[in-house]
Amino acid sequence: MQPWSEAQESLYGEQTRLTLENMTFSGVPLSRYPAYLRAAAQVKAACARANARAGLLPPEKAEAIEAACRQIGSGRYDNQFPVDVYHGGGGIGINMNLNEVIATLAGGDVHPVNDVNCSQSTSDVCHTSLRLALLEGLETLDEEIHLWVEQLEELARRFDPVPTIARTCWQDGMQISAGALFSATASAIARQRKELRRWRETLHEINLGWTVIGDGTGAPKAYREQILPALRAVTGRALTWQENLLDAAEYPDDVAAVSAAVTRLSQILAKFSRDLRLLSSGPDTGLREMQLPAVQAGSSFFPGKVNPVLPEMMIQCAMLIEGSDGIIQRAVGLGEVHINLWEELMGFLLLESIDRLRAAMERLRVRCVAGIVLNEDVCRKYAAARIPQIVAYKETYGYAYLSKRIKAEGLEAVTADLQRNPLPHGGER
Repeated sequence: MQPWSEAQESLYGEQTRLTLENMTFSGVPLSRYPAYLRAAAQVKAACARANARAGLLPPEKAEAIEAACRQIGSGRYDNQFPVDVYHGGGGIGINMNLNEVIATLAGGDVHPVNDVNCSQSTSDVCHTSLRLALLEGLETLDEEIHLWVEQLEELARRFDPVPTIARTCWQDGMQISAGALFSATASAIARQRKELRRWRETLHEINLGWTVIGDGTGAPKAYREQILPALRAVTGRALTWQENLLDAAEYPDDVAAVSAAVTRLSQILAKFSRDLRLLSSGPDTGLREMQLPAVQAGSSFFPGKVNPVLPEMMIQCAMLIEGSDGIIQRAVGLGEVHINLWEELMGFLLLESIDRLRAAMERLRVRCVAGIVLNEDVCRKYAAARIPQIVAYKETYGYAYLSKRIKAEGLEAVTADLQRNPLPHGGER
């Protein structure tokens, strides 16, 4: 077999060109998602191997297809995948783009449908490729989450000795450690990490081998007996079939569950980022409890003004993720009868959210959070405010007595009086 020559203009064929002509609108090509291309190449390689073992594909063709898939997996030909990831047809353009490029790279008389797509459908190929790509993305995100927890716990230990004031409903509360915010956030992120890991496990359940609607039509039994072992060998993952393969074609709610967990993590980080903006506000009229690293000019108008641009980046990232999640959750219920055609829409939105979140988290952690400096004098000043003192008196004199006096005399007068003239227990003088 003669492989494709570099002199050829493109590796893809007529079906890819038709997808480009008919269904391109978003400006988001498949080439933007190398993790998906790596996953899809693994799926196609496993299918070729299983077809050869089942006697459905000549060994030399299967070997040529596998070799082509390895080349695609290397990233060398990413630019040969121009189809719009958000086109209609349940991902048909994606699968045909893959089939045509693989067939061209394999060379000889390898046919994109008869050989590369043997025993497969767009439905089970894209379903499985998507989950493999999501697994890779979530594993990378998990590493960043781990670094975040470590960083926040270190800051919590460092700032723990410094007292400041808690705020509830943006009013003064009781005294609290300046490290409490970081400790609580570390705990919340660690909890979301567990949740993401739990849902990540469900993505190991795939439907490759059961074709369009999950009943296996078009995939011979001999092939189905070989496909899972072949896919496990190619990917190194402990993949299994979903318990109900018809369910797998109709309800991609596992993708929606992962998206919800990713969104919750982004919301926690957005809340933390808003806290950083407020607590570092100033320099003269804000809270000024902490100082964030100055990474760049904050204004083209105010000389010397430094804005919290990195926390604001994270807040924007979370808003984008929440918007995508809204589409993903709605798409679960937009499937019709025996297939959900919007699974690819859900999947690529989620892949984008995972990539965005990981990138934003890394930048915020490295360029901002790691360099936070506490203004200890300001924190201690806030810790000595009146409300924390009244809260301390409450344990001795009771809520009712203090409330009555504050209403009649004012907070400042009561605090000053009790500092000068402590009362017996119960508040009677």
